[in-house]
Amino acid sequence: MTKGDPLLEVTDLVKHFPIKSGVVVDREVARVRAVDGVSFTLHEGETLGLVGESGCGKSTLCRALLQLTTPTSGSVKFQGDELVGRSTRELRPLRRQMQMVFQDPFASLNPRKRVGQIIGDPMKLHGIADGAELMRRVQDLLDRVGLNAEHYNRFPHEFSGGQRQRIGIARALALRPKFIVLDEPVSALDVSVQAQIINLLKDVQDEYALSFLFVAHDLGVVRHVSDRVAVMYLGRIVEESGADDLFAQPIHPYSTALLSAIPIPDPRRNAARERLVLDGDVPSPIDPPLGCRFHTRCPWATEVCTSDDPLLVEHTAGHAAACHHPRHVAESLATRSGVQRI
Repeated sequence: MTKGDPLLEVTDLVKHFPIKSGVVVDREVARVRAVDGVSFTLHEGETLGLVGESGCGKSTLCRALLQLTTPTSGSVKFQGDELVGRSTRELRPLRRQMQMVFQDPFASLNPRKRVGQIIGDPMKLHGIADGAELMRRVQDLLDRVGLNAEHYNRFPHEFSGGQRQRIGIARALALRPKFIVLDEPVSALDVSVQAQIINLLKDVQDEYALSFLFVAHDLGVVRHVSDRVAVMYLGRIVEESGADDLFAQPIHPYSTALLSAIPIPDPRRNAARERLVLDGDVPSPIDPPLGCRFHTRCPWATEVCTSDDPLLVEHTAGHAAACHHPRHVAESLATRSGVQRI
């Protein structure tokens, strides 16, 4: 499923937010474990989909990858260069290669700046273009994302949600990056506009040879755009595989529950299928359960799940899951020794 050499290598990435209390001296009383030991590799020209419930740490992971929030520990290597621990000055040349399209297409755009400034300022800051050349490049980008050159002097509030997201994409493309994080780029848009934005993203990926980390709730969209999919639960990746393999035979019970929630267009098939409905709510990331973090909601949980934290291991070629009782896996494979950790 890989398309090229490793572009982004993430190893045991952790981001905890301390909770402090005190009048004179603040002392740490607890921690929100938003991201708690995430590892994966993204290859050149590849799209990795990231799915999970709200509050599982997807957006925090995206910001930690780009060093928009400082990780607590772990490693993030971009083309072999370590990002964690670098100063703002040291990161500045690398930021040209890594960009982000945010979830809210209105809040992510400065309402006091015109479109030409929003897209052109990154190029001016990095010394790529100025003056008439800058205007030409901005207008070319507007045309590339389906907007008109006359939109150059308009403000964000004069556009629809889909148009604002196109502006966000144009801003991300301005520095010709190699890697773009897409944090739910279509969740706030109408279905018809979603299709337009997704087609635009696929076109610019082919044109600019981009790698995407695509975060979304809509599993249908994720399957359509992704080469591989990672499923995240309570700060950790619990399953990772090729998109077709995950949707055909999910291994982790949490992935099975997510996929069973996807509606089927045929009402009779939708009513006849077996649904896996999870009980309870997602546990608090301040005090996650011991052992497997999903065992409090898992219908197949046993005593070992309450005490032993499962590793993310490869059960079949390219298909890894962190589960003591994997689904759709032969018993001989599920209990074999010497499995490779991803």
